[in-house]
Amino acid sequence: SYTTDTKSREENKKTLENLYSLSVDITKIRRLKEWVLFQDVAYVKEIAGILQEMGADETTIASIIEHCPEAILHTAAEINYQRALWQLVCQNEKQLIKLIEQFPESFFTTKYQENQKANILFFQQLGLKNNIITRFLTSAPNIFYNPVEKNKTVIETLQRNYLNLGGSEANMKTWILKLLSQNPFILLNTSTTIQENLEFLQKNDFTDQEVLQLLSKLKGFIFQLNSTTMQKSMLFSKNIFKCSDQELKQLVLKCPALLYYSVPVLEERLEGLLKEGISIAQIRETPMVLELTTQIVQYRIKKLSALGYDIKSGNLESLNGTKKDFEVTYGKIQSKKERPIFNPVAPLQIDN
Repeated sequence: SYTTDTKSREENKKTLENLYSLSVDITKIRRLKEWVLFQDVAYVKEIAGILQEMGADETTIASIIEHCPEAILHTAAEINYQRALWQLVCQNEKQLIKLIEQFPESFFTTKYQENQKANILFFQQLGLKNNIITRFLTSAPNIFYNPVEKNKTVIETLQRNYLNLGGSEANMKTWILKLLSQNPFILLNTSTTIQENLEFLQKNDFTDQEVLQLLSKLKGFIFQLNSTTMQKSMLFSKNIFKCSDQELKQLVLKCPALLYYSVPVLEERLEGLLKEGISIAQIRETPMVLELTTQIVQYRIKKLSALGYDIKSGNLESLNGTKKDFEVTYGKIQSKKERPIFNPVAPLQIDN
């Protein structure tokens, strides 16, 4: 165990010497996590040795320690165990060292190692590919800290509800794996939350098929919400768009963001659109535009305006989609504008 209390302590000279010998920039560590240098025990040479064994050169080792100084506070045994764990899903040590360099904090979090191992094996049995599991290890390491039984319970709840909502047994595995790969943070929720959110949708007259549709569209984010915030967001949309319950339901199916975003977020985005001269009627026609931040909307409107495209009089479809989608739309409008109105290579009809 180590402490972050550095009062009336001196930097560990041996640690400093070992770090200097590896060409580590000590000023970066002092700026980032100075407390590491005050610890009585550090394993600089041992950790550097393990990284070197994996194929890391001096520059890479220095970079890893500078970005994650607490790496040197772990024992060789802890890091070798972690190395073996990550090798379960890495193709080779070259890939592993690259991941450590990019995500040192994820690798050097050695808590709950038994849980990490059990969860890696569980995800493999579930059918998740190793490249997806490595993505989880680097971007969502918290899900590996759960006891494996907790993650299994959440998966079983999802499977049960998928079948209860009319999903087929044949498609269930594909559906679960897709949902997990899109949003692994589902596993940080409790099975009770998942159940309550699904029941909320059913109470609001969404059919089983529509609930399934929403789950796929929301990429599992619905499980990170609660019935109170969803209710407030739906009521806000109903008042803004002045629509019936049935019309509201259709709007939500068209744009699940109306369910997912909180009222303050929806208010801000709506206000941004109205400032650009866009009407409520236009937004109601294309509600997906609320999925975009105000900054993105402003940028896209500016680009389209430069081509002479008036967003106020047209529909909002041209604003929608990912960055790539927008670039395709913009390109089409641009080429249409630049296209000559006559064919310059066609022979001219000249009267005698």
